[in-house]
Amino acid sequence: MTRGKTTGTNQATTRGWVSFVGSGPGDPDLLTVRAVELIKQAEVIVTESPEHAPLVRSLLGLPEPVEPDETDEGDVVVEVPAGPELVDGGFGEDGQPLTHAARAKVVVRYAKKGRRVVRLLSGDPFLYASGPEEAQAVAKAGIGFEVVPGVSSVGAVPAYAGIPLTTKDHREMSVITCGDKVDWTAYADNRTLVLLSAVGQIGDIATALMLAGRSPETPVAMTRVGTTTGQATVISTLEHIGADSRAARMTPPAITVVGNVVDLRETLSWFESKPLFGWRVLVPRTKDQAPALSARLRGYGAVPEEVPTISVEPPRNPLQMDKAVRGLVEGRYEWIAFTSVNAVKAVREKFEEYGLDARAFSGLKIAAVGDKTAAAIAAWGLRADLLPSGEQSAAGLLADWPEYDDLLDPINRVFLPRADIATENLVAGLVDLGWECDDVTAYRTVRATPPPAPTRDAIKTGKFDAVVFTSSSTVRNLVGIAGKPHPSTIIAVIGPATAKTAEEHGLRVDVLSPKPDVDALVDALADFGAARRVAMLDAGDPVTKPSARKPSGRRTKATSSR
Repeated sequence: MTRGKTTGTNQATTRGWVSFVGSGPGDPDLLTVRAVELIKQAEVIVTESPEHAPLVRSLLGLPEPVEPDETDEGDVVVEVPAGPELVDGGFGEDGQPLTHAARAKVVVRYAKKGRRVVRLLSGDPFLYASGPEEAQAVAKAGIGFEVVPGVSSVGAVPAYAGIPLTTKDHREMSVITCGDKVDWTAYADNRTLVLLSAVGQIGDIATALMLAGRSPETPVAMTRVGTTTGQATVISTLEHIGADSRAARMTPPAITVVGNVVDLRETLSWFESKPLFGWRVLVPRTKDQAPALSARLRGYGAVPEEVPTISVEPPRNPLQMDKAVRGLVEGRYEWIAFTSVNAVKAVREKFEEYGLDARAFSGLKIAAVGDKTAAAIAAWGLRADLLPSGEQSAAGLLADWPEYDDLLDPINRVFLPRADIATENLVAGLVDLGWECDDVTAYRTVRATPPPAPTRDAIKTGKFDAVVFTSSSTVRNLVGIAGKPHPSTIIAVIGPATAKTAEEHGLRVDVLSPKPDVDALVDALADFGAARRVAMLDAGDPVTKPSARKPSGRRTKATSSR
């Protein structure tokens, strides 16, 4: 595609391009690789669902939008810094839902300006969506387009509910968009039915199917907001689904499945039975460190909410760090010991500032406190010579550190870049082994600004189901900027030192990680959630989240390991 204009008498105006992209049924992880690629390349993204704008911002790593402005054409546009224009294709300037034809005009207008337009549709663009009508309008306007299929809610939502639509014993199925003119007598046999837009009229639909000959005992499942952590499923029969769906306050969007395949949910339910399903988990971490922890929590069905409590900043006086880096290049040190990922990042940034690279480490031995720090070193093209064989901590590293030998070690000095609040135990231990240490402040950890008032209120009133503390400073800083978590909130900590700090601040620790590792911490919290779920089921109680109960006191301390 040629952009810009040619000069001379034969001017060629720039032509736009439209990509009709399916966003899937709700879970952002179900986006196709091609969909992600096109969203990243788009100049304009026309959405149709309220969830689409946050999805795009999250995918592109963009900040929250500024206040919306109106263009001269009346479309509500949000200017996102260094990103595409997000155009709300769901509603017009009058606040009313746009028709397929009106939305198609918006898409064509932006494409005629020579823009790369992504029309983001829920589910699949050509399956129970407005994609065909809009694509015809684009084709009529002479604009090139492509269609990127998406995962449809028709199959995805039942799958997330643990309900297969076909089996070796049930091979026929029909998908029905419910309305006033459906002839339900055509579906009187035992085929599987997938009903769309059935929530409001499910009682009448069930009655019609029973009058047509379907058994009142035919299993029915209704799943709302499927594939998201808000997913909820009601299991019933044709005879009772009307009353049961009302009692459960089921609302659109929802997918309803009718047929014997629904019985397989008892065995195949996998999503809603995840150990932390729907748990709102507070992640008090530095901004850079939170995403990996949050991703692991999402894998267990949790809804992580990141609240920065620590800000990592350069040292107040950089001269000490400058001197140490020069000494490293000049061969002053035998060892460099990294005790955190932030320390690796600080030294790497200082190297880049001086125009140095990993070659400056030639001949230098490198120690790392644990696997995560070693991975950060490896990403720099380096390999750690020493890792703790046991506990991944400063104490574990010290336990494996060799004594200084004046015959084997030409230099007896260690460069130790650390945080300003690091303890002196490692330094003292190295000195006892005969080494001299340059204990250098590579970065400072300072308390972050308080979170918004709604988040602070949620922390204090027990709207979070759990909080994961990854260091003593995250405990001190969270309590300092937001207050103590409610007694009903599950407290999970990464190690004994963090547990001690939590208890000093009046918090009762429920989950203690078996080792000081964030993955192990999340796994331990998941084990706690799984055990809690099993106990409720064994007792015949409904499975509830911790935030649903407000006990007057804390539970007894529990530990978990994998």
